[in-house]
Amino acid sequence: MKNYFMIIIFLISISVGKDGYFINPIISGAHPDPSICKVGDDYYIVNSSFEYFPGLPIHHSKDLVNWELVGYGLHRENQCNGELNLVDVQSDGGIHAPTIRFHNGTFYIITTNVYSHEDGAPGQMVNFIITAENPSGPWSDPHIIEGAPGIDPDIFFDDNGKVYFTGTHNPGDMNANGIGEIWIQQLNIKKWKLEGQRHTVWDGVFGCCTEGPHLYKEHGLYYLLVAEGGTGKNHAVMIAASKNIFGPYLENPRNPILTTRHISNQYFVNSTGHADLIELQDGRWYMVALGKRNDLNGDSNMGRETYLMPVIWEPAIVKWEQVSKDRWEPVKYLWPVVAPQTGKIERYTPLPFPDKKQYINDSFFDDFNLTQLNLEWNFIRVPKSNTFSLSENIGYLRLYAKPNTIGNRKQFSFVGFRQKESDFEYEVKMDFNPLKNRTEAGIVHYQKEYQYITSTVSKIKNKFYLEINVVEKNKKPRMIKKINLKNYTDGILFKVISKNNIYDYFYSLDNGANFNFCGKIKADVMLSRNYTGALLGLYATSNEENGNDYADYNWIKYRGFSK
Repeated sequence: MKNYFMIIIFLISISVGKDGYFINPIISGAHPDPSICKVGDDYYIVNSSFEYFPGLPIHHSKDLVNWELVGYGLHRENQCNGELNLVDVQSDGGIHAPTIRFHNGTFYIITTNVYSHEDGAPGQMVNFIITAENPSGPWSDPHIIEGAPGIDPDIFFDDNGKVYFTGTHNPGDMNANGIGEIWIQQLNIKKWKLEGQRHTVWDGVFGCCTEGPHLYKEHGLYYLLVAEGGTGKNHAVMIAASKNIFGPYLENPRNPILTTRHISNQYFVNSTGHADLIELQDGRWYMVALGKRNDLNGDSNMGRETYLMPVIWEPAIVKWEQVSKDRWEPVKYLWPVVAPQTGKIERYTPLPFPDKKQYINDSFFDDFNLTQLNLEWNFIRVPKSNTFSLSENIGYLRLYAKPNTIGNRKQFSFVGFRQKESDFEYEVKMDFNPLKNRTEAGIVHYQKEYQYITSTVSKIKNKFYLEINVVEKNKKPRMIKKINLKNYTDGILFKVISKNNIYDYFYSLDNGANFNFCGKIKADVMLSRNYTGALLGLYATSNEENGNDYADYNWIKYRGFSK
């Protein structure tokens, strides 16, 4: 019988933010490279998803501060094989830096799949577009844009009816994959083909890693917004403007318009960049950008998350023009000023709509009573067929123990959701009685295939053991604890409590009446120095042997605690 009292407790755990303010990030946990669009008073954000499946998470909001996950752009297996490969894509490959736009009743997402070959052959950067009438889906099959190098593409609908593709390429070669310079070319969205001449338009300000372009047309000018400086602490947002879409583009003298490269390492967020702008119905402007929290030694296990800042426009001189023999006059453009009161992302910022409070819900409960998997769940790559079932044992998630263990390019039996806060409680009820020895199942805290923690049950010579193991990059895997579960029958309750940068592991064999402590691990073993953030999940493996073993998960609950 399900614990409905527990469900009620989780429903009332929603809290209201500081009166009159919202708290950043607005979308917590592994949501980098945000792009935003609006339809009336509805707002939508899409984020990079790399090797995760489903890919391209889409959130909806009415007020810019309360966001609900409503679907994914890549939600079918047949969207993600062939030329667009998320089946055996490498770690940190996959879906990079999408742009979402709405035009004439249709939503468009344009993005890149980055795939490298194991044999050392040149990698692929496949740029493609998907469309939908409803952002919740279904989304179309991918339209591959041939001859489009680079990553981080943008689609721009001009007011003259023309459509443009904006992308990146290696400096000096507009047909070469890479980043560093921005190019623009007309795009035919009836044939999904590039047309006309390609133009290299800007290499940014710093001359390092110019990427993430977005085009806008405001105040009679074309504005080109880019990210620069790499994805670490030198990350920054730059902007230039031109009277002609193909340039020349004049740089904003106030660049960068957003960065934390000049701020102390003690500030609550770092590595801010890769942004997109949105105009509200009433003419006000806001920016969304990624950032990484300074929760743990200047880093965060959640990876890069989505932040929100107010924007105003102010004039600045871009050049001087000679109007007579002895007279020069300044030429001024209007430029966006981000977070105009402080110039940086703030943890607490006045609400965009004062009558619409922010409701913070960092909890997640699933008792698997639906016929489809909750949208919060993700796989690493497209899963093998028959990896899980919600129908074999109604009210349970059945996870089959496949031969593969956790590894790069592998499809292994794992499903997880994004960690949203550094401090959290995570609890899972599992029924597990395998036929074969060496089959194991349990929970996993996953950052990468070379960086994770498992707490699993396995059967060895008809005895059951609980093991906690840590895998770190460039280190030998180490066992934290191995416990003989003498009173184990067929079920266990796992619990992890994260507090003060320490993970404490517990288990119960009497349905939670008593918990036994079984291990302590420092949180910095899970530090995110990757594109992605940590997932908390479920894992089963037969350790390279064939079989029909499985684990049935009765429920999971997670609660994050904001600092």
